[in-house]
Amino acid sequence: MDKLAAMRTFVRIVEDGSLTAAAESLDTSLPTVVRSLAALERHLGVSLLKRTTRRINLTDEGVQYLERCRDILAATQEAEDILVARRTEPVGKLSVTASVAFGRHYIAPIVHDFLRRHPKVSADMLFVDRVVNLIEEGMDVAVRIAHLRDSSLVAIPVGRVRRVLCASDRYLRRHGVPKVPADLREHNCVRHVGLNPRSEWRFRVGNRQTSVPTSSVVTCNEIDSALEACANGLGVGMFLSYMVAPYRKDGRLKYLLESYETEPIPVQVIYPQTRMLSNKVRTFVDECVDKLRLVAFD
Repeated sequence: MDKLAAMRTFVRIVEDGSLTAAAESLDTSLPTVVRSLAALERHLGVSLLKRTTRRINLTDEGVQYLERCRDILAATQEAEDILVARRTEPVGKLSVTASVAFGRHYIAPIVHDFLRRHPKVSADMLFVDRVVNLIEEGMDVAVRIAHLRDSSLVAIPVGRVRRVLCASDRYLRRHGVPKVPADLREHNCVRHVGLNPRSEWRFRVGNRQTSVPTSSVVTCNEIDSALEACANGLGVGMFLSYMVAPYRKDGRLKYLLESYETEPIPVQVIYPQTRMLSNKVRTFVDECVDKLRLVAFD
């Protein structure tokens, strides 16, 4: 007995309402449908349907089995569709969103490379420093630096970033190096309002978190200007580690109070939960995950 074929016949009987209608839908004969159902019931050792002259009703076992059959048939179809999709070239419009700085530094190059290799795909990139509702705003993929709260989304971890304190050697020579978070009360601070909307910075001291009020010599809503202010010796700043990484690499900024940092934040590639992703989205997600996992964000 072909179990999948028997399952399809059983589901079709229920959905069409009769054995005769199922035979017509499946383009087969009524005796074939009857034999398939009988063989399935013998194999399972239960009756799936209560048959009368006028209608068909499911038994209790039939109700449970119908749900499982639908799940199995849907999963089988999805597996086949995925294999077929992987043999076809990605096509259509791809929409991707991320925060401004992360999108510019990491996501745009990945999208550009993807478009070069898949010329039948076009892209919309939305880089904004707010949480974008993927479903409401019609976005295919997001890269977020945050913990996922929405269970209707699929999140694939690709790394972690730290919330780091930094300053230039020029500033530290003039003002000294803070040894504990409380020392920041006596320092000039550079505040980026997108990351630190309030005039206080959070740290971990032992097993608890603490907040330290800060006095800002520069307050800025644009990340590059805030980083440059720190690099030019105006004060101490708190940023995400991937933002500081280029400045740290060339020696313009150094990390401070690393043992007091709060827990790292996950970087995740996110897309709406669906049984069947389009080939362009699946291919982009796979490539984006692979490339971001090679990045050292700290």
